[in-house]
Amino acid sequence: MVGGLIARGWGAAGEIAVVEPAADRRTELQVEHPDLLVLSSLGPTGSTSVAVPEVADALLAVKPDVAELACRQLAAAGVTRVLSIVAGVPARRLEDSLSEGTVVVRAMPNTPALVGAGVSAMSGGSVATAADLDWAEGLLAAVGTVVRLPERHLDAVVGLSGCGPAYFFVVVEALVEAGVLVGLPRDLAQTMVVETMAGSAKLLAETGEAPDSLRAAVTSPGGATAAGLRALEARGARSAFLEAVVSATERSRTLGH
Repeated sequence: MVGGLIARGWGAAGEIAVVEPAADRRTELQVEHPDLLVLSSLGPTGSTSVAVPEVADALLAVKPDVAELACRQLAAAGVTRVLSIVAGVPARRLEDSLSEGTVVVRAMPNTPALVGAGVSAMSGGSVATAADLDWAEGLLAAVGTVVRLPERHLDAVVGLSGCGPAYFFVVVEALVEAGVLVGLPRDLAQTMVVETMAGSAKLLAETGEAPDSLRAAVTSPGGATAAGLRALEARGARSAFLEAVVSATERSRTLGH
């Protein structure tokens, strides 16, 4: 997120401050972004902790079990608007730990945001206005595509696109192993799988065709693709993905409770 914002022209002196309690991660951030203000806390004490004046907006990116504690610290620092990317914690719970009237916008980006190709879903809390949603979308757009939807759908977003990269990487791992199994060198198999995945995603995105239509186009009757797809269906591959998304969605619903 920080990298995306800096690439979009943010990050002038004092414009972004990152609070990172872990010393090793602070060092990494300072090496990656020398002009970034990196703090150990929002308080005024300590050699790496600097009081940040007139803090108004904050991005909350912590584990669910410390989200409310972090919100209380943000309230003490005078924050009045928060974009939360904490999985599973409803906006109302965050609002209860912030100063009265503080705006909360919840979002769920995914890890391709690291290369500016993420997809984020976002929704506003009880006092968020259209201007607040525009502000949040401006931040999230620095690292990819943004969609708006009601908060009740965010757990499903976690299960689908939030966890989706992990499902994708499992498929890549399996296909690379399959390539090795049928005699290809591992490095060649990985190159071919990665490029096939990237090209297929581009084809899907740029043609606007439905995935079933594209799949049918490459599947000749009685051909090699048909044989491979039959094996996948026999092993329950489609059902496994359905169950993965449902399971991850249910888990997301329990994280904030």
